[in-house]
Amino acid sequence: MSSLADKKCVPCEDDGFPALTKEQASDFLPHVPLWSINDEATEIHRTFRFKDFKEALAFTNKVGALAEEEGHHPDIQLGWGKVGIKLTTHSLKGLSENDFVLAAKIDLL
Repeated sequence: MSSLADKKCVPCEDDGFPALTKEQASDFLPHVPLWSINDEATEIHRTFRFKDFKEALAFTNKVGALAEEEGHHPDIQLGWGKVGIKLTTHSLKGLSENDFVLAAKIDLL
C-alpha cells in the first residue's frame, strides 16, 4: 500500500460507496498509529498537545486549510494547549479511506 499521505481524498456518496467495516478500518490503523478508533468503528480521533493557545490555534488553522484542500472536513475541538480532531465520513455515517488519508496528512503538519 502506498503512503496514505501521498493519496488525495476522493468524493464519495452514500450510493454504492459503503462505509468501512470494523475489520477494514482496523487494517488502516497501523498507518496512523497515534490515532484511535471508536468502539463502533465510525470515527477515528486524536488529541494534539501544544505549549499554549496560540500554537494550538495555528495548528487548527493549518488543519482547516488542509481540509479545504482535500475536500474532507474533520470535527475540531480547540482548547488551551490542545486540539482534538475527529474524522468520519458524514455522508456514509462511518469511516472511509478518506478519513485515514486526512489523518496521515494531519500527522505531517
